[in-house]
Amino acid sequence: MSDDPIKRDGLSPRFWEKKHYSKLNKAEWEALCDGCGKCCLNKLEDPDTGEVALTRVACRLFDDSTCRCSQYDIRHQFVPECIVMTPQNIEEHAYWLPKTCAYYLLWSGQNLYDWHPLISGTPESVHDAGVSMRDATVAEFEVDDDDWENHIIDEPI
Repeated sequence: MSDDPIKRDGLSPRFWEKKHYSKLNKAEWEALCDGCGKCCLNKLEDPDTGEVALTRVACRLFDDSTCRCSQYDIRHQFVPECIVMTPQNIEEHAYWLPKTCAYYLLWSGQNLYDWHPLISGTPESVHDAGVSMRDATVAEFEVDDDDWENHIIDEPI
């Protein structure tokens, strides 16, 4: 996985099946990210039902050609509300995570999909499977907040 920006080399094979998510080390936890970019989408939450809808309106730092944050290491300087998902806070945030997200899947006791880079061996598999947001978003500064509901999408699975 030489072109993978996420460090996945040197990890135990299928570590996520052998350890509870709460016991993963930092490298293992980070390696769970599939690179789909859906966590960087703005979401709408229905105040009555709590239902969360994904929009194709992406965070201002999201690069949809790479499905990566353009300023990942310093993102909190620009987007202080950006959530750093950890084993300690997933319980609080799992409800808004995309249902294909490895963090959500492990938290809810499900298996990773075959297209996940840890299984496929390539970071391109998430894009090839049509699950990522590559070239499918609009920047949040291009859409008025009141118009986000016009950009609600069904989550690709």
